This record gives sequence, structure tokens and C-alpha cells, in this order.
Amino acid sequence: MFTGITTEIGSIIATASSRLTVGAPQTARGLAVGASVAVNGVCLTVTEFDNASFKVDIMPETLGRTNLGQLRAGDRVNLERALVLGGELGGHLVQGHIDDVGRVVSVTEVAGARLVGFEAPPEVMRYIVTKGFVAIDGISLTVVDRDDKSFRVSVVEHTRQHTTIGERRVGAVVNLEVDIIAKYVERMMRPESSGLSVETLREHGFL
Repeated sequence: MFTGITTEIGSIIATASSRLTVGAPQTARGLAVGASVAVNGVCLTVTEFDNASFKVDIMPETLGRTNLGQLRAGDRVNLERALVLGGELGGHLVQGHIDDVGRVVSVTEVAGARLVGFEAPPEVMRYIVTKGFVAIDGISLTVVDRDDKSFRVSVVEHTRQHTTIGERRVGAVVNLEVDIIAKYVERMMRPESSGLSVETLREHGFL
């Protein structure tokens, strides 16, 4: 589990058909084989590491469903170590399980902030709500507004400087993960579900 707060921007050192080598001195420090690291929001397992880099293996399905297959040596990626139980939750609960990819459709500057618009498939848009959370390339962001096919987020200067979202231009492909709580609520509201109740929320750990 992650929080969507990028802790380091890493650099791709090498790519193979199913492996990435990522340069990241801060993230690599104190790693262990088998540890989880979110790379552009994708939860991956560390297979090797040294003081300045680590390697992860990627399944073919992950390459097909995310933007990791487009990465090349020198590309920059958002990194986050797994959340430590009891640690600060600065963003929102992020699983590192990408729902689909989206595409940047607009970038505008408004009063010192950057509004970035993303086109997303219907399977993602059904969970996007104004003022709700979404993880974009692993970054926890708040939705400013939306329509049937797209949504916008506001990116402050700090986020632009400490993640890769400030580098995204129109046409860029990004990884999208919707708020897991929205999925649970939808599932519990289905006719075959027992419905949403205090008991149900307590059973699933929300109370």
C-alpha cells in the first residue's frame, strides 16, 4: 500500500523485455529483496539492488496496461516506498494496481497553478468525482472538475518540482488508479450486495 506522495524521482538506467533498472540513491538505501516500490504508480517487487539503484521484474500484462513499456534509458519516473504501518498518510490510499492509462489533453496555467486535463476510458471515469482522489503516475491528486470523457487536476509548484507531472505535455500517456474506496462503495451498492450499512463499513475496516 502507498500514499501517492512521491519520495524521489528516479532515472531509468536500463530496460529489458521484462526488467527495469532504476537509478535512485534515496529509494535504494535500506531496500531489501522482495520489497515493494511504486514506479510511476505501479507496485513492483525489488529483485536486486545496490547503494544507488534497484531492479524490478515486470509481467507482460503490466507492460500492456501501463506506460512502463514505453520507458527508455534516461527517462524519469516517480518513486515511492511502501507505506509503513502507522506512518503518515499524506495523500490517499494507493494500491499500486493501475486501472488503465489516460492521456494528457490540456495544460493551462491559472493563478500560479497548472491545470492538467486527462482523457480517460469509461471504466475509469465512472469512479472520477469532483474533489475526489486519483493517482496519476503514482501521484495523489485532487480532481478539480470532470465531464463524461475527461477530468482536470490542479498541480501546485511543489508537486511540479518533486514529481514528473510538470514534464507531461499534451499527448503524454499516464498511469491512472482510482480511489479504492469508490470501488468498494460501488460494489456494496449493487443489487446483489447486502447494501451499505454501518455494519458493512465496519466489516471492511472503514470504521
